[in-house]
Amino acid sequence: MIKIICVGQLKETYLKDAVKEYIKRISKYTKVNLIEVNDMNNGEILKKEKEEIFKYIDSKDYIVTLDIEGKEMDSITFAKTIDNIFIYNSNITFIIGGSYGLDDEIKKISNLRLSFSKMTFPHQLFRVMLLEQVYRAFKINHNEEYHK
Repeated sequence: MIKIICVGQLKETYLKDAVKEYIKRISKYTKVNLIEVNDMNNGEILKKEKEEIFKYIDSKDYIVTLDIEGKEMDSITFAKTIDNIFIYNSNITFIIGGSYGLDDEIKKISNLRLSFSKMTFPHQLFRVMLLEQVYRAFKINHNEEYHK
């Protein structure tokens, strides 16, 4: 199963539609669970978001945090990484932080800190980007045409 924990909720219809489409495509290969936790606007933002995120993490999850300081990889390496993780783990949990990133405690429990780029992307758009790359990884791993 792929679980994606995101801080904040999608507002734009076109992004919601894209997320639904990629979840439908990925569902051919594995179950997908998208969890949105509330983004915080006050006080100790990262601590409160961390507490919300921890509610959805299982001890059996292989945790991948999306982090600008994480490891960068191309799509083929990402596909191989997902394939290798599924050999020993039945759940991969991706965590996308909010505007202020992720609390250090979440980064510490992460099995893999992954960066798509040193660039900054809108958090709402990034969900679509992650789902597309997960879909691409499954297509690559099943030797199906899609990846170029």
